Amino acid sequence: MTGSPTPSDADALDWLRRRGTGTLAARMGIEFLEFSVERGVARMPVEGNTQPVGLMHGGAYVVLGESMGSMMANLHAGEGRLAVGVDINATHTRSATSGFVTGVCTPVHLGRTLTVHEIAVTDDQDRRCSTIRITNLIKDVPVP
Repeated sequence: MTGSPTPSDADALDWLRRRGTGTLAARMGIEFLEFSVERGVARMPVEGNTQPVGLMHGGAYVVLGESMGSMMANLHAGEGRLAVGVDINATHTRSATSGFVTGVCTPVHLGRTLTVHEIAVTDDQDRRCSTIRITNLIKDVPVP
């Protein structure tokens, strides 16, 4: 059970826009296209997020995955509660070199104190580039 009722998809995207995704996500060009408790879709440009040899940086995939999983966990947590990452892992299976990568984030577990999300990241040809799993701890936050 969450701290507040689950908002509609439109309300959830509005909640995300009001809350913001953070400075790092903005610098990396992460753009959320869909956002709800059950599914998130976001994309990020390859350009500007590469290794010196022109391949998408593995850490960039992880930033995309953590941004998505953490924001979805916080939406699930509800008002007065905060989700914070406690574990993340990634397996990179392909390197994007141009265009955008797209992450699709789905919950594996939505509990009262823990969430687990899987993020599948693909390139513009819909080839899997990375699979990320993030676990978030949900805590009550004192209201001032």
